[in-house]
Amino acid sequence: TSISALPETWLGLLLQRGHVDVGFLGAAQIDHHGNLNSSVIGEYYRAKVRLPGSGGGNDIGSLAQRTVVMMGQDRRKFVEQVDYITTPGYLQGPGAREAAGLPRGGPAAVITNLGVYRFDDTTKTLYLQTYHPGVTVEQIKENVQWDLAVSPTVSETEPPTADDLRLLREELDPDGVFLGGG
Repeated sequence: TSISALPETWLGLLLQRGHVDVGFLGAAQIDHHGNLNSSVIGEYYRAKVRLPGSGGGNDIGSLAQRTVVMMGQDRRKFVEQVDYITTPGYLQGPGAREAAGLPRGGPAAVITNLGVYRFDDTTKTLYLQTYHPGVTVEQIKENVQWDLAVSPTVSETEPPTADDLRLLREELDPDGVFLGGG
């Protein structure tokens, strides 16, 4: 059974007990420590834009063993500091999740339309691991508000194999809800 098919209370119980290995999240903003904002753009009480909010994202980001963030990338979204922390990443850096009482997890990867990012084990900051075909590291850096670290072994993202695409289209998303096209 897909976890998304379970009643919401069951999902919370599974998360609290540490039984969710990977949570997938999106957001309007992300910062260099992987904190996510899906609540408000601007000051909370004088918002420029009100967004949908957590919708369970805080629970997933706080309690899953690890999370993967998927979002479009531009300078307005990859910000120095999110306007509001809806879902904690590594908060202010090393040790901050633990100090806040978060028992496990944190973001493991960020996947965008431009590249794939990971988090440095020591600093807990985002760095570029791979860039997608047709995209340059310079283009990626132009779409981030901070001085983005780049892996010394940065390379082009490997395209999916025919078997990967078949699995995605036929087994994981046969109705085309996420991939489109049905």
